[in-house]
Amino acid sequence: MAYLDTYTVSLSAQAAAHLLRRTTFGPTQHEIADFTGLTASQAFDRLLNNAAYRAAPSPPVELEEGRPDSGQPFLTKPYDASRAFTYYSYIQYWWIGLMTEQNGHPSLLEKLTAFWQNHFVTAHREVVDYRCTDRYLGFLRANALGNFRELVVGITKDPAMLIFQNGNDNTKEHPNENYGRELQELFTVGQKNFAGQPNYTEQDVKSAAQVLTGWQVTNFMKAGSTSVGAVFNPARHDPDPKLFSAHYNYTTIAGRSDPSAGEAELADLVNMLLSHPETPRFICRKLYRWYVNPNVTQEIEDQVIRPLAVFFASSENNYAIAPVLRKLLTSQLFFEARNVGAIVKSPAEFVIGAVRLFNQPVPDSATEYGPFRNMMGFLSNSMASLQLNFLNQPTVFGSLPYFQTGFSKNWINGSTLGLRANATDTLVYPYVQIKPGYTLGIDVLNRLTNLQPNFTDVSGTPAITSEQVLADFSRHLFATELTSAQQNFLIDSIMMMNSSPRTTWIREWNAYRAEPADGARQNVVLWRCRTLLKYMLRMAEYQVF
Repeated sequence: MAYLDTYTVSLSAQAAAHLLRRTTFGPTQHEIADFTGLTASQAFDRLLNNAAYRAAPSPPVELEEGRPDSGQPFLTKPYDASRAFTYYSYIQYWWIGLMTEQNGHPSLLEKLTAFWQNHFVTAHREVVDYRCTDRYLGFLRANALGNFRELVVGITKDPAMLIFQNGNDNTKEHPNENYGRELQELFTVGQKNFAGQPNYTEQDVKSAAQVLTGWQVTNFMKAGSTSVGAVFNPARHDPDPKLFSAHYNYTTIAGRSDPSAGEAELADLVNMLLSHPETPRFICRKLYRWYVNPNVTQEIEDQVIRPLAVFFASSENNYAIAPVLRKLLTSQLFFEARNVGAIVKSPAEFVIGAVRLFNQPVPDSATEYGPFRNMMGFLSNSMASLQLNFLNQPTVFGSLPYFQTGFSKNWINGSTLGLRANATDTLVYPYVQIKPGYTLGIDVLNRLTNLQPNFTDVSGTPAITSEQVLADFSRHLFATELTSAQQNFLIDSIMMMNSSPRTTWIREWNAYRAEPADGARQNVVLWRCRTLLKYMLRMAEYQVF
């Protein structure tokens, strides 16, 4: 089997939905229809082109109402320690808004940026300066689809990373090994290879720390300053040669002491790390787990990871990221049945995906900043309660289900199970007001009315059936089609409560059609349909994508 050969069959609606679920935080019905009939290569090109379309959105703005600067950008203003956490929250809301928006241009960018944010981890609780967090996020978004070499070089001297990993305190007199270790263990070669053998030594950590001495953050939390940055200070740099182990072919990085020493030695270090055979395998393995399947077997290691890694590091590709994603996401392997529904939804796919699938409008942050804050605050808090906190990851490894044994299955646990139910119940029983006239949630009656031809013509038009209601509610909700037994259970046991034949629904629906203003008749219809929808969404709590 040619695992990475291109999938050439035109995408069915189910295949299009699969691709969009994996490359975004969940598709809208319109996006699925729009991608149906494309080839995998055409679909990837569209996702890639849309990433360029969304590369430079408007910046985060002040979201508090009643201020003279409401709706205005705040990142160019002097640093304000009193609003540090508030502005960090607004940056987070801004990014969640980009994940949630429904502009007809679904792209690879935000999902891939989230991958890199979980790979090159920093956490705002340690970084504190919201401008560092914004710059870090901006760097990841700008380089997510670029070149891995440039990503590693840039993130190493990123102000947020220098603060988070103590690179700001790394001097020749007192070398700090935190980043030298994480650069190897988490960002490039990985701690061990697939066979469980170590990829570097403790001496390699010490030598890397020496290479990285001298970098400093400028204007960190400095009142009145309008920007942050990073500079290299030769006086703090260790100018001695740095020796590495047999894992790196006993490479020696020449010591330097001039003003360009920091950049030159960093380039040598990154070139050495990327020359290690395990680096491309480590990155390709993580991309496979993120996009295809958390279970990397020996078969997958041999037939997918290794050849993909060879291409990733080849002189032809030279660590470009987008071509590797193209091979992976347009492959026959990606569309195989065993990889459809193979990943448990993270809180982002679960919460944002439901909002997008059921077409909940996203207010414009610049003109409706209060409603935008309300909606993004709800989404952010919902995801955080489910143990996913963008830009504030719990460990240097990222969120536990992205590295812990069992991987995505860890999103479902004793703490999160009931909370996942609460998150979807909010859409079924709306109560979160985004703004006057807009309460977050599914308008069940409107969906049913749109299904019913000639709604007011009760005698002349057959009523929609319970089967039609189920088909509408379940359209693209699940990664795999419901079986006949599941459909029958949902209609007979849930919607009709094991006590009424399906014809009862027809009578109840027609009674409502005849007198839509009758609250009692409306409540009967809503009760049945909301019970059905609630149960289906709770099934989706466990659902894979």
